[in-house]
Amino acid sequence: MTISIPQDELQNQIRCVSHEIRNHLSICDMYSQIIKKNLEKSGIENSSINNALECIQKSVQIIGSNLLELKSLNSTPEQIVDFNNIISRGLEMSKAYVIDKEIEFNIFIKNSANILVDENRFLAVLVNIIKNGIEAIEIRGKIEILAEIKNKKGIIKISNDGKPIPKEKQNDIFTQGYTTKRNGCGIGLALCKKYLQEQNAELELTKSTKNQTTFEIRIPVMK
Repeated sequence: MTISIPQDELQNQIRCVSHEIRNHLSICDMYSQIIKKNLEKSGIENSSINNALECIQKSVQIIGSNLLELKSLNSTPEQIVDFNNIISRGLEMSKAYVIDKEIEFNIFIKNSANILVDENRFLAVLVNIIKNGIEAIEIRGKIEILAEIKNKKGIIKISNDGKPIPKEKQNDIFTQGYTTKRNGCGIGLALCKKYLQEQNAELELTKSTKNQTTFEIRIPVMK
């Protein structure tokens, strides 16, 4: 039995997947440079190298998952993951985007629980939002992640103190094709929201002022 997929839907799927592939290939590339520098300075036995290798491996898994989806157009099965662990892993992967900037990362996780998610897609969302925060910071700044389990939901607040999103544009940032970046394609946040909605989760911009921009993720936890 052959299933016919509308051309516009197929093209949209390919664009979205390609966007994620580019994001995670850049992680692999940047961490490869880090590995080379550390090898030159201190040899193979180095904790930062080990961490980089772990992040590369996870990024490769994400790429593989996206390529599989591109081929079959099927969703990846959901897995049970620890709320605390996946947030910490997302933050470590995102640090690859810090180049020639002085950024302080603070993470506060009050409690934890199991969540049922597509692990690769959920990580892709975390990395994308944190990456956007890093890009909003010109030279020096702070990325803060506050997370807790409350009212049977995992709540993640990701903040940065970089350039704010103009008030008149805040209602449009989740619209596909809309971007505030000079070289942006307007897929990232729209894709993040789509990924989370498919996992019964929510994504919202709660504020963006000259002092702080905050995105909030809310996802049900397992009983």
